[in-house]
Amino acid sequence: MKQAKHQLWVETTGPGLLDITRDIEAWVKSQSIVDGLLTTFIQHTSASLVIQENADPDVLKDLMDFFSQVAPEIAPYRHRSEGADDMPAHIKSALTQTHLSIPIVAGSLALGTWQGIYLFEHRAQPHRRQIALHLIGE
Repeated sequence: MKQAKHQLWVETTGPGLLDITRDIEAWVKSQSIVDGLLTTFIQHTSASLVIQENADPDVLKDLMDFFSQVAPEIAPYRHRSEGADDMPAHIKSALTQTHLSIPIVAGSLALGTWQGIYLFEHRAQPHRRQIALHLIGE
């Protein structure tokens, strides 16, 4: 059994879903592990990771619209010390995922045909997000 670890840094430009599949796939392919399990973990509480459709951009737009309605910036939140967008970002992060587990088969991510891995930025300002990658297998 082998293991590999990596820190992936992603620059965001504000709210949205950034496709990070290629960066993760490139790192996986650079390892000597052919079959195993990849864990991705975002080290932040106001952004998240999701697997979503990568074919129709309307899916991502509809997700953004939905989450804006679920956690609007204008609401009676107690936590406001980091800005009006921070508490809604925490709610969105709580409703999505901070980590993903993805099988690795024949040296590639075992994603479905229309699936991609996205960093879901919930804050209004650009951020530099850190994602821990851990690959285990043979």
